[in-house]
Amino acid sequence: MKFLILNGVNLNLTGRREPDVYGARTLEAINREIAAFAKSRGCEVAFYQSNIEGELCAAIQSAEGIFDGIILNAGAYTHYSIALRDAISAVTVPVVEVHMSNVQAREEFRKNSVLTGVCRGEILGFGKNSYILALESFLL
Repeated sequence: MKFLILNGVNLNLTGRREPDVYGARTLEAINREIAAFAKSRGCEVAFYQSNIEGELCAAIQSAEGIFDGIILNAGAYTHYSIALRDAISAVTVPVVEVHMSNVQAREEFRKNSVLTGVCRGEILGFGKNSYILALESFLL
């Protein structure tokens, strides 16, 4: 099986941006851990990060027929991107929404996701392990 790990806006700053919320590990280090876990489970992962909404939509659209699932941390786009929601709805590839922080315990505006309703599920609040749990959910 092959999965796309898709990271959105500002996640390239992971490890530097609000380390008390997102941790001190860089996105590259987290990706290495995810890749090692995937290999141990006999599957492949590809990684993509963009701060540009349209590029994230294009990545979702391009996943059709290539990936068995998408693990998406859309960052702030989670709360208002109808474009990402429509892209998810337009493909048959299942998507699991992830967040490293517990968005339900943060600012009020973070508690609403326009993506959850079109995703297979949502995992939040487990730091870098949110990605591992999402990958594991596809393998069950």
